[in-house]
Amino acid sequence: MLRDDAGSSPVEFVLVGTLLTALTLAVLQIAVAVYVRNVLHDAAVEGAHYAALADSTPAEGIARTQEAITRAVGAAYAEDVTALSSRALGTPTIEIRVRAMLPVFGLLGVPQGLEVNGRAPLESFDD
Repeated sequence: MLRDDAGSSPVEFVLVGTLLTALTLAVLQIAVAVYVRNVLHDAAVEGAHYAALADSTPAEGIARTQEAITRAVGAAYAEDVTALSSRALGTPTIEIRVRAMLPVFGLLGVPQGLEVNGRAPLESFDD
């Protein structure tokens, strides 16, 4: 019977190193996905607030949202941006909705896998 442990250290290092590398990459990928989601949400809120101003239009809010997303994570994430009028708590609001790719491998991922909304109450000159 062979009970010699000689040569087992390199094998253990490779096995444990592979596992730790995979775990580290998974944590980094989750961080990228959370970062992209936060950027999209912040851009949607900024666009909604801009579109809700008394002297701007929903199209200007969409353009502002797309510009912010493009600067932060790229134009591929700013392709599906829409503006909706709605009511929240009895107040007219503008809602900017962003649908984008959910990053799964780097910045590549599931198309339309991520949706965020930003809302703001409409302002007017009438009040």
